[in-house]
Amino acid sequence: MKPFHYALLWLLMSGVIATTYAQENTDIIFHKSHEPKKQNAPYSDAVQAGNTFYLAGQLGMDQTTRTLVEGGIQAETEQAIKNIEAVLGQHDLTLDNVVKCTVILSDISDFAAFNEVYAQYFTKKPARTTFAAGGIAANGKVEIDVIVVK
Repeated sequence: MKPFHYALLWLLMSGVIATTYAQENTDIIFHKSHEPKKQNAPYSDAVQAGNTFYLAGQLGMDQTTRTLVEGGIQAETEQAIKNIEAVLGQHDLTLDNVVKCTVILSDISDFAAFNEVYAQYFTKKPARTTFAAGGIAANGKVEIDVIVVK
């Protein structure tokens, strides 16, 4: 082997070892909810792996009453986003830290109305997947989950 090949092999192996080491030593933190009524839920509002946060899906639910807000898809979308902001705020994060959204609509015909509200809040334009499902928890019209990088 030529010296160049040895150097290239060393560089590639260093990258593999460093990546493997970094992945093996990432602590995972399951954060408790900041909402007292959700403390006993069977899931975490946010799970942190290194500097990445995975937030549970949020509905258009008023957390103080645990009921969906009135006003249809746009009101529920706005409330779901406010709920996301509340979880992010507990970790000194904002919507600007969001890199990926997954949006579930109960009716795909609500897409345009949903998007009008969504575009006002997610100005950095994170990657997004949107689809419709046969039913959403609490009979909601929208659920949004996000992946965030600190």
